Amino acid sequence: MWLLLSGHYNGLLLSLGLASCVLVTWIAHRMDVVDREGYPIHLTWRALTYWPWLLVEIVKTNIDVALMIVARDMPISPRMFRTKTSQADDLGRVIYANSITLTPGTVSCDVTGDTILVHAITKAMADDVEAGEMDRRVTQMEGVKQLEDKS
Repeated sequence: MWLLLSGHYNGLLLSLGLASCVLVTWIAHRMDVVDREGYPIHLTWRALTYWPWLLVEIVKTNIDVALMIVARDMPISPRMFRTKTSQADDLGRVIYANSITLTPGTVSCDVTGDTILVHAITKAMADDVEAGEMDRRVTQMEGVKQLEDKS
């Protein structure tokens, strides 16, 4: 960030900056403070396909919720339900629960083990979550084969 804001691009500064980055990374690795959950670098490339899909879903459900709000009869049917997750670790389940919450009309209320308690404002939104597409995509982004038994 300093490099971008400073405007100083000479060889000495670039090499010292690179050396300090390498040194700090090496020290953090030796101290064992870098883990897969705290710094999920392993998700970076797979996330490049997941985030655009999630953004499209957010826009689509945003439009649906906006249309519900302006509808004269307010066609909502709120419900709470539990859905199973197929993620292998807590990081995957947190990504899945946060993705549900980021999508308008649904909120993750509780994550317990391999189930998430979800509130949806319509049956269609609940059905979308239970269909498992988001769960499948998060598991795919996580890089672990999806569990066979999802019941």
